[in-house]
Amino acid sequence: MNLSTLARTSLLHLSPLRSTSSTRDNATESVAIEGRNINFSVNTRQGKMVPILKDCSIRIPSGQLWMLLGPNGCGKSTLLKILAGLLTPTNGALYVRRPKSYVFQNPDHQVVMPTVEADVAFGLGRLNLTNSEVRSRVSKALEAVGMSEYLQRPVQTLSGGQKQRVAIAGALAEACKVLLLDELTTFLDESDQMEVIKTVQNLLDISGEVTALWVTHRLEELEYANGAVYMEDGRVIMHGDAASISKFIKAKQSSYIDRINS
Repeated sequence: MNLSTLARTSLLHLSPLRSTSSTRDNATESVAIEGRNINFSVNTRQGKMVPILKDCSIRIPSGQLWMLLGPNGCGKSTLLKILAGLLTPTNGALYVRRPKSYVFQNPDHQVVMPTVEADVAFGLGRLNLTNSEVRSRVSKALEAVGMSEYLQRPVQTLSGGQKQRVAIAGALAEACKVLLLDELTTFLDESDQMEVIKTVQNLLDISGEVTALWVTHRLEELEYANGAVYMEDGRVIMHGDAASISKFIKAKQSSYIDRINS
C-alpha cells in the first residue's frame, strides 16, 4: 500500500538546478531530489521552539541509490518525511520528482491488505484504470521485486523482507519515480536485509528512471549506494560519494574510540 494514497501535504517547491558534474555516462545529470536550507522546528508544551533540522541542503541525482546516515536523533527520518510531504518544513525550499512514495521502517504499518495482489493494487483505485490495466501493473511491479509467485499469498504468511518488497511493489505499480525508504532493514534478519537491499539496487539498475533515498544507520549498507548524506545534530555535515562518506564516518568513530581510551 502506497502511503501517497493516505496522506498529502503541500510544501514549498523549487525547480531543480542543473548540475555541473557528470553522471556515470558523462552526460549532464538531472536531479530527482533537492532541498535548500530546510529548517524544521517543533513547539514544546511550554511553548518553546526546538529546532530539529537546521539549514539542511541535499541534492540527489536521478536514477541513483543514495543513503542518508547519522547518529540516532540527528534528524534523518524527519528530513525524509519532509521530502515525502508528511511534514512541512518551517522554512526552506524543496523539489522532489513525482510520483514519489514513502516506505515505512516497519512493513506491518504499510502492508495491510489481505493478499499480496490486493495490497499492491490498493493505490491504483484512484487512477481510473481498467481491471486489465490494474492486473498488468500489479504483475509487472511484483516481477520487478522478484515476488511474482506470491500474487495470491496471504500477507500474514510473508517474512519481513517479503513485506518490504511488497511495499516497494505498491510504489512501482503507481509508476513511482522517487522511493523514500526509512530504515527498511531495522526489523529484518540478515537474509531479509540483503534481499531488500538487492531488490532496490536491481530495480534502479534495470529501470534507469527510479531514484531511491534510503535512511540507514548501518555503515555496511553504504557499499550498495552511489552516494550518501551524513547528518549530525540536525545538520547535513557531508554530502558526496559513498566511499568518501564511509571513510569520513570511520575516521570519526576511530577518533571517538581513541578519546575514550586515552
